[in-house]
Amino acid sequence: MTTDLQAPGVPRRMLAAAVLASFVSFLDGSITNIALPSIGRDLGGGVVTQEWVVDGYLLTLSAFILLSGAVSDRFGRLKVLRIALVAFAATSVLCALAPTAGVLVAARLLQGVAGALLVPGSLGLIIAVFSGPAQARAIGSWTGWTSVSSLFGPVVGGLLVDALGWRSVFVIGLLPAAAAMVLLGRVRDDPQQEATGRIDLPSAALAAAGLGLLTVGLIEVGGASHAVLPIGAAIALIAAGLVVLAGFVLQDSRARHPLVPQRLFAERNFSAGNLATLFVYGALGLASLVPALYLQQVLRLPATAAALVSLPSTILMILLSSRFGALSGRLGPRRFMTAGPLVCAVGALLWLLTGLGTAPVVLVAAGTVVVGLGLAMTVAPLTSAVLGAVPEAESGIGSAVNNAVARVAGLVTTACSGLILGGAVAQGGFERAAVVVAVLLVIGGAVSFAGIRDGAARA
Repeated sequence: MTTDLQAPGVPRRMLAAAVLASFVSFLDGSITNIALPSIGRDLGGGVVTQEWVVDGYLLTLSAFILLSGAVSDRFGRLKVLRIALVAFAATSVLCALAPTAGVLVAARLLQGVAGALLVPGSLGLIIAVFSGPAQARAIGSWTGWTSVSSLFGPVVGGLLVDALGWRSVFVIGLLPAAAAMVLLGRVRDDPQQEATGRIDLPSAALAAAGLGLLTVGLIEVGGASHAVLPIGAAIALIAAGLVVLAGFVLQDSRARHPLVPQRLFAERNFSAGNLATLFVYGALGLASLVPALYLQQVLRLPATAAALVSLPSTILMILLSSRFGALSGRLGPRRFMTAGPLVCAVGALLWLLTGLGTAPVVLVAAGTVVVGLGLAMTVAPLTSAVLGAVPEAESGIGSAVNNAVARVAGLVTTACSGLILGGAVAQGGFERAAVVVAVLLVIGGAVSFAGIRDGAARA
């Protein structure tokens, strides 16, 4: 017997299922890195294999995320979410059983396709179930609890690798996936939302090809000495990706059933929110990478101790994201999207004080806490502003666009990290990275102040 989305008790179950579905995808990003040395020792292939275990997932995730949003909107969020959970679980098992490095990378490519379906589908489900202040509060809860993966991943991943081997880090994701499937139960999609048109296949092909070429180019540019392609070829791929994406925009604007309806960008909060996402998540790409490298390679902290430095920031995200999401629902997102990045920027600038030579670990930790506070203020209001500006029927593609912007922004800054650091992790490079992070965040706050409007109605 099927159950309606708005039946008593169902919204809370759907929120929990959405959190778990996203958790599966975010957990993968935080838990796999800790297993890379063990994978390299077991399967061989050197640094290139280790890079592509991570980057193969990012490649297909980035390439298919726009298509996944359209698929979710066209064929039903619950239906697509169930398929994505099963596919992610199956590819996780394939990763765990991989006998060679080549099979593992291939499995990771397939896993990225499933991962592309999870986040837009889960956020679209929240939009379908909640509205008004309750929606902003639900998005805040989603933001806070999915942040647990950044805490859960490195610590538990290290324990699993040491106790059971690297294959266990891929198996652990089966637990939240199974729990999400149980919570979804036999709840059905809104009949009015199911099968609402066709997907323009030329647009889908151009979007996937453009994002794929851009991602490979950025990965290779950031690969430094162990890149597979020469730098010229990598830059050519980036240029080709941008050209293909321009072709996608042209094709999509003429399509009868566009993959990304151009009218979405006429909504001020959608356009401004995605522009703010570009700068904020670009900053976070560096802010999540460089301090961890600095703690281990300059200050010589063990990996576990370096991971624990970020623990207070994660706890702040868990405790405060829902609260700021609720405040954003009542007061509007603009003030939080303006102040949050500025608070983050202050935290990044605190890292400059490490050059004084006094208690550098404490200063890195203090800056990270302030960054966590700013993120708690920013992320849920930003997500609410972007998704609140699109029609409910198109929330899947709205979420996919925002996620694509965030992923590509992080890839760009991560690819540029070697240039910013000067080729090696040292005090000067860390300070340059802190300044770049702060500048990007200030720009993100300024974009939000100038572009976001409180009380903007959904189309």
